Amino acid sequence: MSPKRIFVAGHNGMVGSALVRQLSQDTNNQIITATRHELDLTNQQAVQNFFAEQSIDEVYLAAAKVGGIHANNTYPADFIYENLMIEANIIHAAHKHDVQKLLFLGSSCIYPKLAEQPMREDALLTATLEPTNEPYAIAKIAGIKLCESYNRQYGRDYRSVMPTNLYGPGDNFHPENSHVIPALIRRFHEAKEANALVVMAWGTGTPMREFLYVDDMAAASIFVMNLDDETYQKETQPMLSHINVGSGVDCTIRELTETVAQVVGYQGKIEWDTSKPDGTPRKLMDVSRLERLGWRAKTALQLGLQASYEWFIKNMDNTRV
Repeated sequence: MSPKRIFVAGHNGMVGSALVRQLSQDTNNQIITATRHELDLTNQQAVQNFFAEQSIDEVYLAAAKVGGIHANNTYPADFIYENLMIEANIIHAAHKHDVQKLLFLGSSCIYPKLAEQPMREDALLTATLEPTNEPYAIAKIAGIKLCESYNRQYGRDYRSVMPTNLYGPGDNFHPENSHVIPALIRRFHEAKEANALVVMAWGTGTPMREFLYVDDMAAASIFVMNLDDETYQKETQPMLSHINVGSGVDCTIRELTETVAQVVGYQGKIEWDTSKPDGTPRKLMDVSRLERLGWRAKTALQLGLQASYEWFIKNMDNTRV
């Protein structure tokens, strides 16, 4: 049997690298990757040429420009432009070169700011988005609709998964442009090393957030990609094709912050800068659809945080900062 040629777009990112780790365990998979220097995913012609050369069977679209509240507020044009271009170029090239199977990775920020909790898939496009990441969210919604549209018009099998907040090995630990978990890990580690008496945390600590370990996300993505058509279509509809992926459990930012401090071993005081934005009050995914299909998250938050901190310590010199 000839190997299955799988293109993982964004293989150097946190999710992409987790996908490569897991897909590589199957000897029938031949993983295709390209660095940013080798392939500019925002360049339509370059992407078309790449697909023409590679004879690709499946695509995992994990490439994206991502960041936390600060980054989204500071670079809104970059977030909407780059994400729209990446997904449009890859999805269209996949169709043009007769790639029948593709999985698009979105984000829980596609749902309205005040969506009923936990957030079900049918909450999409029912109300106003969270302003701090609206450009990014609109780009991700466009990715879902691209997949749905190619399925409807051309009979493709392009699926979408919407992960909750992800963390783990390979995360971005930039002190300003990272998401909450890697930012806290870095901040508490540096505070511990400096014997700092106080660490300032953003906001009030009251928002509720759900987190998923990145290896669980990779496993869920492969699971959804490999579902047979009949099983998948029983749980989806032509205009509601995306599937939530999460742990189904949330905690307050205050609880998360205290847990990270404990994992890192920081013993000083935590104070809260309430002048900083909180963002959405609560973000919990309804994962009942995915559970009915047969998948459930495995990694508890504390264990995932410990693994993330260990990875950070081992890779401090090479982490994306």
